[in-house]
Amino acid sequence: MTTNTNSGGLRGRAREVLLAAVRGLVLAVVILPVSILCSVLTAVSVALIPIGVGIVTTPWILGGIRDVADVRRRLAYEWCGVRIRSAYRPLPADANPWARTFGMLRDPQVGRDVLWLFVDMTAGFVTALLPAVLLLYPFEGFAVAAGLWRVLSGGGTYWYAFVPVSDPPTAFGAAATAVVLLVGAWYLGPRLLTAHFRLTRAVLDPGAGELVERVRVLTETRKDAVDTSAAELRRIERDLHDGAQARLVAMGMDLGTIEILMDKDPAKARELLAQTRRASVEALGELRDLVRGIHPPVLAERGLGDAVRALALRLPVPTEVTVELPGRVDAPVESAAYFAVSEVLTNAVKHSGADRIWVDLHHVPDGGGMLRVSVTDHGRGGAVVGAGSGLAGVERRLGTFDGVLAVSSPAGGPTMVTMEIPCALS
Repeated sequence: MTTNTNSGGLRGRAREVLLAAVRGLVLAVVILPVSILCSVLTAVSVALIPIGVGIVTTPWILGGIRDVADVRRRLAYEWCGVRIRSAYRPLPADANPWARTFGMLRDPQVGRDVLWLFVDMTAGFVTALLPAVLLLYPFEGFAVAAGLWRVLSGGGTYWYAFVPVSDPPTAFGAAATAVVLLVGAWYLGPRLLTAHFRLTRAVLDPGAGELVERVRVLTETRKDAVDTSAAELRRIERDLHDGAQARLVAMGMDLGTIEILMDKDPAKARELLAQTRRASVEALGELRDLVRGIHPPVLAERGLGDAVRALALRLPVPTEVTVELPGRVDAPVESAAYFAVSEVLTNAVKHSGADRIWVDLHHVPDGGGMLRVSVTDHGRGGAVVGAGSGLAGVERRLGTFDGVLAVSSPAGGPTMVTMEIPCALS
């Protein structure tokens, strides 16, 4: 039993060493050309900004560098468990080329990406290549010790690493050096690959900069939340003043008139009484709509899934709702998600031209939990998140809770709006 366990451990270690060497070699082969190419393109593009060409090319090139860095972040976690964070500043979807270019150039995370290219093509290249060198180079030493030095030296001295090989004793020294290198590969190969990714993390990870960026984002979202709350309060006041309050005042005046007409003109009094009754029903309906707009009773009583189903039933477009929520989220998040879905559905009904809509709500438990909602229609497409659009308001509403909004809407459709809000279920 012990022998089997030991052999399994040796095979597992050998597999780790071989994987580290192969992965490191692949990285080294890719690193040098990609890093040099990205560095040259960045320098040329930035130099061309004054004549206008760089305004078009720089965002595209910096976006490509971000993609390369994101791939390295993913590999660092998947291969060695090294987590590398990022803190890119969001750019408005409707930003003009100048704003987009200089917004990216002022982003500290983009600056770290560009700096990383120079580190990656030097120290990063060496640390990625070392596991493969330690594993493969010893085989040359064994070949030299077996007599290959006679062919390679041409009657002189052949150098293997720092060992001059010119006779059998020095060939034995080359073999001993190869053994040392192979032992180094056995113990250090996976660690060297991890060191490569830790070097990458030291350059790419925002560190304290993430906290600064977090404070900036929280400041913006708090301002948006305050502005949204103030706008909502003004809407409620306006609806009360122009709707239910005006009807109640009119009802009071009608009741006064009815009192006067009770004896003089009973028929007219009964007519006004019927009119007042209809006005009271309308005022009650407006108050119910207003309350529903503040916090729908079905949301409080039955949760987000049933509230969205009830919302879908009132739409003029057939809407299919799929819900996979094994619990309930916190009331503020639930309310924000409900009104975000309501706004997206309203936009789809008004502007998409679709004859069917699909809504999917589910909770992803990984990473502390995430509520994910997608609204899909096969309408005309072309939806964008920009100033003045309903989706911009949805994005601000979700931002209060660290939520994000993603829109995929090519011309001709289909349109998919995905909303994610970090939360846990109760």
